[in-house]
Amino acid sequence: MMSISCSVYIVTLNCAAWLEDTLNSVADFAEVVILDSGSSDDTYKIAQSFANVRISHQDWQGYAAQKSLALAQCQQAWVLNLDGDEVLSDELKQEIEATIQANHIDALITPINDVFLAVPNSKHTKKHAKVRFFRKSKGQYDLANKVHENVIIEGTSVRASGDIYHYGESSIFVKVEKNNQYSNLKAAEKFQKGKKPSLLKLTLVMPVTFLKSYFIRRSCLNGWRGFVNSMINAFYAFLKEAKLFEQHLQANKNKRDDV
Repeated sequence: MMSISCSVYIVTLNCAAWLEDTLNSVADFAEVVILDSGSSDDTYKIAQSFANVRISHQDWQGYAAQKSLALAQCQQAWVLNLDGDEVLSDELKQEIEATIQANHIDALITPINDVFLAVPNSKHTKKHAKVRFFRKSKGQYDLANKVHENVIIEGTSVRASGDIYHYGESSIFVKVEKNNQYSNLKAAEKFQKGKKPSLLKLTLVMPVTFLKSYFIRRSCLNGWRGFVNSMINAFYAFLKEAKLFEQHLQANKNKRDDV
């Protein structure tokens, strides 16, 4: 069986719970590059059991920078990015093979199916989508993004039909903990970009985000899990704005202390 002429790159930190499923889904790709930032679980043991995987250590540089370093190690003309808690669907794998063979476009915008509390989204839920598969020469990361990093494509992108399944949101605790960390980074990013806090946005962002998540993105079709997920998403949006106020409060305090 011929391998798929594509490099897969993954950044990891203690991803042993899902990594074997992740690597099994790309076992027939030409190579898998893993950049690990200090795992203490079985991440290395699992990675080294796959013939097409090479894993190395890199101290954490931030999401965009870490992925950019992993991307630079890829040797194939086409690349696919996965996280260590994501699994490539068979449908998307077939689309990737067809795209490489046709050689007409530069990237696929891939839907991310969040498996929240062990159950995937309803097929009618509107999923978030990102560029995850692309021609290496046409994509790069914006290193100013501290979290929710995106690949910038200089070329033609088409939305894929197949999903990447994301298994990391295994409990409410894990999702809330991640959102607390991510909101710190997003608030710092906004502050560094000169964004000003808005009392109107602080007041409205939570109900507006809930309505968008629950009704417009159709999380209501996911039962009680969809309601819980939408509430957490709304609180995450609120935290980003509240922490931007906090950043400005601290900056003003530091100015007064310096006088």
